[in-house]
Amino acid sequence: MKAFITKYALTKGIYEIDAEVCQNPKIIKRASGNWVDYYRNEGKDWHKTKESAILRANEMRAAKIKTLQKQIIKLDKLTF
Repeated sequence: MKAFITKYALTKGIYEIDAEVCQNPKIIKRASGNWVDYYRNEGKDWHKTKESAILRANEMRAAKIKTLQKQIIKLDKLTF
């Protein structure tokens, strides 16, 4: 099955893989060479459609921006 990975969307972007569903339908795995990658939480780390992956990546981006804005406010308040 095709899956779109968003687990690392803020660093590597969204990427598409061929994976198989594990016994738990919310977990997929991809074997590549000697490694097996597991992705959990359908709707959070991986998606069945590119559209839902893009929506999740935008949510992640907005949350990161909000966190960074809070850090900037804290840094602006620092005085030496």
